This record gives sequence, structure tokens and C-alpha cells, in this order.
Amino acid sequence: MGYHVTAVQNPLTSLADDVAATESVLRRQSGDVLLVGHSWAGAVITQAGNAANVKGLVYLSALVPDDGESVADLLQRLDAPMTGLAPDDQGLIWLDDARQFQHVMAADIPFPEARKLASVQQPVAAACFTGKVQHAAWHDKPVWYVRTTNDNALRAAVQQAIAQHIGATVTSIRSSHMSMLSHPDDIAKLIDQAARKASQ
Repeated sequence: MGYHVTAVQNPLTSLADDVAATESVLRRQSGDVLLVGHSWAGAVITQAGNAANVKGLVYLSALVPDDGESVADLLQRLDAPMTGLAPDDQGLIWLDDARQFQHVMAADIPFPEARKLASVQQPVAAACFTGKVQHAAWHDKPVWYVRTTNDNALRAAVQQAIAQHIGATVTSIRSSHMSMLSHPDDIAKLIDQAARKASQ
């Protein structure tokens, strides 16, 4: 089975802006859609996934708020504060130090590759984490969650709590936060399985 794949370029300026960017892409799709969100993008697809053409949601080590909840609220509810990621004086959170990026995000990726990833890493506005999801699409649609057990960005226990709360079908992978790069075949296989089930 072949898939038409589109990668949303999130501006990372606010939840509303990133949802709007995703909705713009969704309007351009001609068939059913399986939305995949990694990390922060989990919050984005939780809101954008309410679109009628979205048939399922796949979360990769993702932050998944509930109705009326922000990512900051979610992390507080799970007693999982973000550490070591302080915004600068413009309210932007950077991960542009290659060693820090590798440790936090990509511990199982060789340093030369991690350095390349860090060099193109967009900063995320701290304001993103205070935007509240209006209605969480996972209440109404099938959901899958990839839990990464060697994750220094979002603890595996926190991911498990999120996955259980949303009633997801869970797959665990011994991976850093960047599972789609360190374990691409595993992630592609899971997305394929989810797409087949969501289309039934």
C-alpha cells in the first residue's frame, strides 16, 4: 500500500498557530488522513485531529493534553516538570547546543548526525505550552502511542501515564526521543499498521 505523505511545517509560535498550519495541510488532502505527531506535535494533532477527514492519531513520545488542558497543565497533572529548558528573554526555548541536543533528544544517534539536527532545530515559543486544547480528538478516534523507554526528554513512565489516559494501543521501543530517526523501520511499520486499521 502506498501513502501520500505531507510533513506540516509548524511555526512553533503558539498552539493556535501550529493547529492552523496543520488544518491548512489537512484541507489539501484528498482522502482519509492518519495524523502522526511527535513530542510537542502531540498537542497539535490532539486539536487539529478533530477535522472530519482525520481517521486516527499516532503519537510518538508525545505530549497529549485533555479537553481544556494545556501542555503545561498536563505536565503539572503528571508531576513531570520540564527541566533544563528555560526560555530566553524573547520567550523562546532553544536546543541548539549539539551535545545537549544529543543527550536530551537523540542519545542513540551518532554525534555527527545529532550535530546536524541541532543546527536546524527551530526554537519553540514558551507560549506554546500554555495554549489549551479545546476538544481532544482522541476521545472520538482510534489512537496509537509509541513509548520510548530510553528517553531523556520525556520519561517513559510519563509517556505510559499519557498513553493509558487516552486509551491508546501502545508499542514500546528501546529508543531515545527521536525514534523516527533511530528506529525508522519500526516507526514506519507501526504507522502502516495504524493506517490499515484506521481505514477499516
